[in-house]
Amino acid sequence: MEKRRISQTKLDNYDLKILDAVSKNARITVTNLAVEVGLSKTPCHSRLRRLESDGYILGYRALIDPIKLGLNHIAFVEVKLSDTRNSALNDFNLAVTRHPEIEQCHMIAGGFDYLLKVRTHDINDYRIFMGEKISSLPHVAQTSTYVSMEAVKDIAILEQE
Repeated sequence: MEKRRISQTKLDNYDLKILDAVSKNARITVTNLAVEVGLSKTPCHSRLRRLESDGYILGYRALIDPIKLGLNHIAFVEVKLSDTRNSALNDFNLAVTRHPEIEQCHMIAGGFDYLLKVRTHDINDYRIFMGEKISSLPHVAQTSTYVSMEAVKDIAILEQE
């Protein structure tokens, strides 16, 4: 698994302004970014490239509206494993990456081992996915499902301006 490089670069206010601006609009031109943060174009562009190479900016992507694709059902799943040795954790970690329905997977310190965010079309699709896929993941001993009724805050979905 690839480890992110930890940068020792100290960020100043210009760097923070650049990060804020590109997080809100990744398609902003360097010219407009420079105006927004109060720098000339060349130093702004240099800072942007440094923020990318130092790993502060991991990439750029389009945010697709899952609701428009009919993926209306979100469930959070607590997963307890039967084995938590490193090899079992690695098996589980690799297996979850093969399922696009699993949007997020977090190892948790607490009463269970993992928390999954699963998105499907509806509750019936989720039930099938749970029974056929999640339950069959390596070392799964127990699961508990919590269905989201409403996303009150989701930074992955752009706010309407």
